[in-house]
Amino acid sequence: MDLDNFGRYRAMNGSNASYAPRDVNREFGEDYGSRIFAGNVIQRRLAPNVLDKLERTIHFGTKLDPEIADEVAAAMKDWAIENGCTHYCHWFQPLTGATAEKHDSFLSFDGRGGVIAEFTGESLVRGEPDASSFPTGNIRDTFEARGYTAWDPTSPAFITINGGEATLCIPTVFVSWTGESLDQKTPLLRSIEALNTHAMRILKSFGSAEGVHRVSSTLGCEQEYFLVDEDAWSERPDLMLCGRTLLGADSPKGHQLDDHYFGSIPHRVLSFMGDVEERLYLLGIPAKTRHNEVAPAQFELAPLFESTNLACDHQMLTMSVLKNVAREHGMVCLIHEKPFAGVNGSGKHNNWSLSTDSGKNLLSPKSNLQFLSFVTAVVRAIDLHADMLRATVANAANDLRLGANEAPPAIISIFAGHLLQFMIDELIAGKTIQKAEGSFMELGSESLPKVERHAGDRNRTSPFAFTGNKFEFRAVGSQASVAWPNTVLNTIIAESLDHIATRIEEAVEEGMDTAARDAAVMTILQDVMKQHSRVVFNGDNYSDEWKQEAERRGLPNLRSTPDALPAMETDKAKALFDAYNVLSDSELEARVEVLYESYVTVCEIEARTQMMMLNTMVLPAVARYQSEIGESVAAASAAGVESTAMKSRLEELVRLTASLYSAIQEIESFLSADFDCVKQRAVDIRDTLLPAMERARTSCDALEGLVPSDLWPLPSYTELLFGGLA
Repeated sequence: MDLDNFGRYRAMNGSNASYAPRDVNREFGEDYGSRIFAGNVIQRRLAPNVLDKLERTIHFGTKLDPEIADEVAAAMKDWAIENGCTHYCHWFQPLTGATAEKHDSFLSFDGRGGVIAEFTGESLVRGEPDASSFPTGNIRDTFEARGYTAWDPTSPAFITINGGEATLCIPTVFVSWTGESLDQKTPLLRSIEALNTHAMRILKSFGSAEGVHRVSSTLGCEQEYFLVDEDAWSERPDLMLCGRTLLGADSPKGHQLDDHYFGSIPHRVLSFMGDVEERLYLLGIPAKTRHNEVAPAQFELAPLFESTNLACDHQMLTMSVLKNVAREHGMVCLIHEKPFAGVNGSGKHNNWSLSTDSGKNLLSPKSNLQFLSFVTAVVRAIDLHADMLRATVANAANDLRLGANEAPPAIISIFAGHLLQFMIDELIAGKTIQKAEGSFMELGSESLPKVERHAGDRNRTSPFAFTGNKFEFRAVGSQASVAWPNTVLNTIIAESLDHIATRIEEAVEEGMDTAARDAAVMTILQDVMKQHSRVVFNGDNYSDEWKQEAERRGLPNLRSTPDALPAMETDKAKALFDAYNVLSDSELEARVEVLYESYVTVCEIEARTQMMMLNTMVLPAVARYQSEIGESVAAASAAGVESTAMKSRLEELVRLTASLYSAIQEIESFLSADFDCVKQRAVDIRDTLLPAMERARTSCDALEGLVPSDLWPLPSYTELLFGGLA
């Protein structure tokens, strides 16, 4: 692309534009949650007895009383209509990894030839979408179309406004006619129940359960994303169809200077971020942090912690808001894990913790055995089921970043840090455990305050790091639903809590004094930690030495999606999910099948897109330049002038073009071949198709460095990453 056009991206919205501050007369947070059916809204609109029953379900997990459905539905309808809604939908999360919704009007006949607005309890509680057009992993045949959505009252209904249309959205689960889960939410809710059951047993063992009704996992997800100008995006078929660039030479500048991370946020981007936060606050989503990320044009948004079910719903909404608001600002939000080669990709750090309904964080460091019981359960769970946890983040996009020096490796290990490692060492040694304390740093100037030093450092290379009062699972992909990783995380930790609680209950006799009880518990935790501490590693996870050490320790290194997914097909995995009522064998098999199908489909779409761009855009441009060079060489020769440099350039163009044609033929041959087994196809894609695509890209990117920019048909990395956001 002609660099003369570069300026038009920068000029979009005016690089010197100023923006008025937001309404300073409005009280901070006054509109927070105004588009969700919760809090003050339900307190004003529901009768006290109905409100009490609904809140018991929301907060304590009690079964929903069907008698209140009609009154809740009527209040919800009135509230929605007052806020401009004419339609409602059951909002659910099928196995596509996205969300789905079917809009129905409140319109109903009144029996007298007119119409009224109506919304019944039955319409609230149950819907009936066609299940045959969603991925089911062969759990249902095409002709078996009936599916059901069922209201999840623990996640509040909300109002979205898109294209000027307001819609009431009701979070639901999605199941087949046989009752089998076809969605992300159902197994997540089941895993939350399993976790609560066995965490409560630990609390009861220590006499800490008084006043506690539930223990839930809590979650805060850091969302990374890129922004590019919409004009440049619209000239890149790969970005439009695949969400990432399949071709493109490196920009002379990437993030070598480390000047983008935490840098001043460009004004156009800051305006976008402000609008995003306003939308999120209306939906009750507690966006907290915004900043520039490492790569150029890369940014991050992070919320406060919420219950995991609600946080998963809010995460899906956050991605939707980011995409919609970006378009309103003339930009496109790219949430793909690796939209650009050669610069950092995007992840979604999954910050996971355990809290009681009274607000106590069970992973806040203490020197007591209760805290260590929960930590030991986490260590055991990750060691036993590292392969399953790795499989939860396996997909074509995430394969592009895991294992590179920008993201955690495919080897799952735990970073404990100074504080927790000290306590683990003391536990294994059988010593009395003392909490390691932080200290204060003197900064060398009397005018500067003393800064408290945390008891432990951070390790950004670790895939699963203890960061003070939570564990941060850093391998989740930026565009992925976090429901599946957290379903597995909850389940494997529930199993370890069950194991430890059972051993404690067997060892601790009724009437045993505290000292004897603690000694018995200490022995159990010491034994478990000795068996499973191999998964703890506090060093550089990027190093070759760690790969060798991990192999020596027997830790799995599942480098690609076809390597990782078989972990979900083992008898161990099936028994685990079945024992804790999270997934039946058929439900688990369906999910694995869908993941294989998705990997194959995504890779083949990318291959076809790359071929289309090469054949219809790149090769014609290269041919034109070769013709120009050939004419120049011929003219020089006719004039009796030796043109060694131009001949060399022509030979290089011909060589690279031949190499490119060869790779294209490999890709075409692969895509035209029939296959019977999707799992074998996935392996063949990894071993044959992806290397051919990489060879095609290498040749193409080299040609981009030779062909004049006015002939090159695609916006360059420089234009995409540095144009239009200032």
